[in-house]
Amino acid sequence: MGTHRRAAAGAAGIALALALSLVLSGCGPAPWDFGAEPTSSASPSTTPSEAPTPVPNDLSSGSTARELVAGAVAASVDYWSTLSMDRWTAEALKPVNLSMTTTVTPDDGQKVYLQRAVMVAVPQGPDGAMAPLEAQIDQSSVAPGYLVLSPYSYSQTFNVGSLPADATHVQLQFSYDFLVQTTPTSSEFAKQTASDTVTVAIAASPDSGDDAESDADG
Repeated sequence: MGTHRRAAAGAAGIALALALSLVLSGCGPAPWDFGAEPTSSASPSTTPSEAPTPVPNDLSSGSTARELVAGAVAASVDYWSTLSMDRWTAEALKPVNLSMTTTVTPDDGQKVYLQRAVMVAVPQGPDGAMAPLEAQIDQSSVAPGYLVLSPYSYSQTFNVGSLPADATHVQLQFSYDFLVQTTPTSSEFAKQTASDTVTVAIAASPDSGDDAESDADG
């Protein structure tokens, strides 16, 4: 009788162990199964927000210097503005100063003259270039031109007028026409042209924030 009870208890224990094993296998790997691969949880995908494109500004430090080459002529040009960059708003009158000297190679004693300097301001906005402003031209009033061979220099101030309200920056396109003596004593000249572009950021108008608030209130 005792033998039958022990056998029945043993059979019941085996059945319970098998049932427990089936339950655990249906719920995933057992806690002591260290070789099992962990179940990966899906994480929601996020799209990184694009940072705004910085506006270029060649005068951010107050000035910029350029080395231009036109044939035998090398020109050193400094650009700056007496108006601080935070006041370069679309509606402001924005002065641009420049100073230039040149050298010539080979230097046989011939002179270099600046016959004409031109600046064209082209506003730039979110959709690209806008209509350019009227060209500003400094045509030499003396023949054959302004002597710009170092140590003599040329200085001028151009002004950038009112721009569209949505302009973010403006490209100042410069061109310089030089006349170079063919020989130190010659009255014949060779013409060389150099070009340059200076980009300046347009600051937000001080009234723009007030306008936005008034629009929101209205």
